[in-house]
Amino acid sequence: MSPHPVARAGIAATKPVPYTKFSSKLTGSLDQISKMIEDNAKMIDSIQEVALELTGSIGALHTLTVKYAGTANRVLDVLLPFMQKIPLIPPKLTQFATDLEKLTQRIIDEQAATNKTITDVRTGLQTGDVSKLQNHAGALQNLTKTLTSILPN
Repeated sequence: MSPHPVARAGIAATKPVPYTKFSSKLTGSLDQISKMIEDNAKMIDSIQEVALELTGSIGALHTLTVKYAGTANRVLDVLLPFMQKIPLIPPKLTQFATDLEKLTQRIIDEQAATNKTITDVRTGLQTGDVSKLQNHAGALQNLTKTLTSILPN
């Protein structure tokens, strides 16, 4: 054995180089994120509370809408055949009633899907389940588009 250290190819003996540890960087970032959450906790909680109330209001409005859409649909199912056979009724009125019947039927047909979306969003808000909220973001956008399309100009 030789008393001298053996040099290996490509590796040179050097002094340790100072460096920043990844864990230090991450800890600093996490501390900043925690501080931001603490600073904005009241705002975050208020947004959640308002969203819960809005979800409850939308649920109640949906229930009311479905109830009256069902009533209107049953009335129109009886009236439309008569309206279409009586020549004195203007065609525009008959067409309006036909369109209204289609609209009420659409509301009734979408009831289960809308109820599920409202219930799931409310549950997600109550439990803090972000994935449940994200899963229904598209459904809520579609619901908004549907409601907007129903509104008169």
